[in-house]
Amino acid sequence: MFAAERRQLILEMVRANGAVSLRELARVVQTSEVTVRRDVRALEAEGLLDRRHGGAVLPGGFTRESGFPQKSHLATAEKTAIADLAANMVDEGEAIVVGAGTTTQELARRLARVPGLTVVTNSLLVAQALAHANRVEVVMTGGTLRGSNYALVGSGAEQSLQGLRVSRAFLSGSGLTAERGLSTSNMLSASVDRALVQAAAEVVVLADHTKLGTDTMFQTVPTDLITRLVTDEPAGHDERAATELQALADQGVQIAVAGGEGASAGRQRRDVPLPGPRRQGPGGLRTAVALGAAAGEPAQGSERGARVADLRRR
Repeated sequence: MFAAERRQLILEMVRANGAVSLRELARVVQTSEVTVRRDVRALEAEGLLDRRHGGAVLPGGFTRESGFPQKSHLATAEKTAIADLAANMVDEGEAIVVGAGTTTQELARRLARVPGLTVVTNSLLVAQALAHANRVEVVMTGGTLRGSNYALVGSGAEQSLQGLRVSRAFLSGSGLTAERGLSTSNMLSASVDRALVQAAAEVVVLADHTKLGTDTMFQTVPTDLITRLVTDEPAGHDERAATELQALADQGVQIAVAGGEGASAGRQRRDVPLPGPRRQGPGGLRTAVALGAAAGEPAQGSERGARVADLRRR
């Protein structure tokens, strides 16, 4: 494939999806990530797209939201690994909330095996994944159906969450930065996600590497309210993604990295320990250290603190 043909295909993919990772672009155009990165730089120089951590987005600073058909085909292996790791954090008999998204849909498929679980969700996709799980109770919010991501939004959804209290919220979004936290491109979705956060003692964000460093219009979870981030391993050359992860860790977010290149679907993990105690947020949010203890992990002590992973060296 000639360079002009490659770049045209790359441009079409970004326009169709809003954001595409270098890995995915390289797979589709059947070339190396090095070549794709060079093509992306050339297209950025022409003002046709913007480079982001490990990928490319529409120009203009803020990415638009892709529909479910496009999202479902992006970073599928990474989402699977993230879901595998996140599912291990859920205990029998727990009550949780799960937000809308393709990554949370993958999580829901794995939660079907957890007995005595109660899942509150505004996502039809999450509810569908758990519909035949005999030992899992599913509670749907009210609201108005948003067809692009099969989620219930609006005042009905928000009001149904009032007075609710659960142990954890599992959320995804369109972008994640250390400066603003989790964000999304839709105002109605953002408003419901904020209500889900208020209902939970702890907040776990599920975000693959394509979301790191991407900022979108509406903030859903500020960084200081994120207890833990579950993500995948950035490419070894992706210095900016590694820097973003380190910045999140420096602000008190506990980071669990699923798998890595050549790892089997999320069975391996690497934690970036917290640099210090996590301050509590509104509503009595527990610390990230408490989350680790709840998941059966040792407390963050001096021994683990001495093994803080410097992601920028990877």
